[in-house]
Amino acid sequence: MTTFPQEFYLSFLLGGSCGVLLMVVISEINLSFDNNTKIKSFNAENACLTPEKMTSKEFYTSNEHSKFIGKFDEPILVNDMNSLHQKSGDAVANVLSEKVRVLCWVMTQPPTIASKAKAVKNTWGKHCNLLVFMSSVEDKTFPVVGLNVPEGRENLWLKTRAAWKYVYDKHYNDADWFIKADDDSFIIVENLRYFVSRFNTSDPHYFGRHFVPYGGYNSGGAGYIFSKETLKRFNQILKNPHLCKLKSGAEDVEVGICLAAVNVYPGDTRDELGRETFHPFSPEHHLIPGYIDQGNWLHQYNKYKVITGPDCCSDHAIAFHYVSPNEMYILDYFIYHLHIFGVHHVHD
Repeated sequence: MTTFPQEFYLSFLLGGSCGVLLMVVISEINLSFDNNTKIKSFNAENACLTPEKMTSKEFYTSNEHSKFIGKFDEPILVNDMNSLHQKSGDAVANVLSEKVRVLCWVMTQPPTIASKAKAVKNTWGKHCNLLVFMSSVEDKTFPVVGLNVPEGRENLWLKTRAAWKYVYDKHYNDADWFIKADDDSFIIVENLRYFVSRFNTSDPHYFGRHFVPYGGYNSGGAGYIFSKETLKRFNQILKNPHLCKLKSGAEDVEVGICLAAVNVYPGDTRDELGRETFHPFSPEHHLIPGYIDQGNWLHQYNKYKVITGPDCCSDHAIAFHYVSPNEMYILDYFIYHLHIFGVHHVHD
């Protein structure tokens, strides 16, 4: 009778087990993937049907938020490594882009068009439904709208008034939401659409980083957004110099004062954990613990307690400010191109 060494039996059992396991895995893969389908079907008609009257924090902590997230977190089924860089990987963002139209207008000036404005145009600006650059002088080659107002910090309010009037006159029907940003702001437009998608643009909404002085206003550098109704009311109040000044240096302060005259006030833009989504400084200032010291003006201006470090910022952050052109290209890569192989972010 032939006998076999103990190692033979061990190898036989191990090989058989691996074979069975491999067959199970292959079976599961065949069930999960369809050769002709790279993403599950998505019901576009129901994408944004969420409560409009909840505050930001109420929405994020409610069951409604879980149901809303469920509509967007269907697993993406891929057949190749590059699919996340193809249109099928952006299906949810594309649905929101069609349903929540955002006009981005960017404040710039002749000396910074070739550097800062160009970086905006090449990075986050591509994600807006409509992108408009505003300056004192027209530049058809870029292009940039000329507002025929003098440059200088002391004239920012004049420039802002003229820019918002231009947006109302030329593009009121071209978008649902209208965001003002500087040419050193970085806006994550998809997160902006996600945030505003539960609100009715025919109601007066004014979102951004809420500062408390002067009755309350949103930071100009961090960017602020108007609903269509707010744009309409703002255009009306601009015609009343008694309630809305013709001259001032602080453009964001005056926006808040003028909107208050027509009963429009800053909304809460924090997420379910109380983390801010609009940020007046660059990412490093907010993300590095202690970078913004206790003597910084932000602590006195901000409506809510300022937190630095990893808990500073929402996972659905919308805006950062004081971002250099080089940093814009870096952020663009990390946000829109870099993927960790085998890791898919899901909402807890």
